[in-house]
Amino acid sequence: MRELEKIWMNGELVDWGDARVHVGAHGLHYGTGVFEGIRCYETAKGPAVFRLGDHLQRLQNSARLLYMEIPYGVEELRSAAHELIAANGLPECYLRPIAFYGYGELGVHTGSNPVDTVIMSWPWAPYLGEEGQKSGIRAMVSSWKRVGPNTIPHVAKATGIYLNSMLAVHEANRAGYDEAILLTDEGYVADGSGENVFMVRDGVLYTPDLATSILPGITRDTVIQIAQDLGHRVVEKNIIRADLYLADEVFMVGTAAEVTPIRSVDDQEVGVGPITLELQQAYWDTVRGRSERWSQWLEYATRAPAGA
Repeated sequence: MRELEKIWMNGELVDWGDARVHVGAHGLHYGTGVFEGIRCYETAKGPAVFRLGDHLQRLQNSARLLYMEIPYGVEELRSAAHELIAANGLPECYLRPIAFYGYGELGVHTGSNPVDTVIMSWPWAPYLGEEGQKSGIRAMVSSWKRVGPNTIPHVAKATGIYLNSMLAVHEANRAGYDEAILLTDEGYVADGSGENVFMVRDGVLYTPDLATSILPGITRDTVIQIAQDLGHRVVEKNIIRADLYLADEVFMVGTAAEVTPIRSVDDQEVGVGPITLELQQAYWDTVRGRSERWSQWLEYATRAPAGA
């Protein structure tokens, strides 16, 4: 991670090295936090944040499911994000808002602990690599199952839930694969460790239903809307691992991963197909301001002049 000048923390910009929390913070011990991943892209009109309001509203929804009240509303966090982008002066960056229970009591119950709220930003290349976006990645079905909807609220983008994802991606990487795909206890495809999954068969796009313990991904929603607008049929349904093996195309989507093809699943070759590449290009054209068709998703930021 490249260190920048500032981090927004609890209502003010602080120097990067001064953004610290106590080792007794509740969120550190129990994973009681919520977060978002947001990208700001360089465009011809300047830095543009993609679906900022939607991400910040999901942050608030995630907090609500954890009985957490973030002390800043969506509009306050929106202003903070713009302030941070301007302060760090980058044409393109990744934004990480996070809210977590801070230092106070250390029982399992959060008690009266304060909620610390932070936004970081830094440059971040495609999560699964530029080569992966071009040639596709190798994925494996993990032995770790996705947590059930009545175990932890899967629609919350909560820090503690990602232990499930961490185990899966470690297993995949140790076995020589780029990414993991998790199944539900019933054997249905859920998602990747940090991405939603799509497959194409006979020209139709399929993606797991939200009931399969997956995060309601904002990039997932984006790709569904783009695909439908381009004339493709999209079906949300239960998918089994054999469906992935027999698919014409498989790809992953997420803010960090963007649109990344999967060229093989469990060493079953799939390849990189034309619909995946079409959607990938449409996505890139949208987030970089080269297409007006879905321009409503872009929010242009003000960048501080160099040396300011």
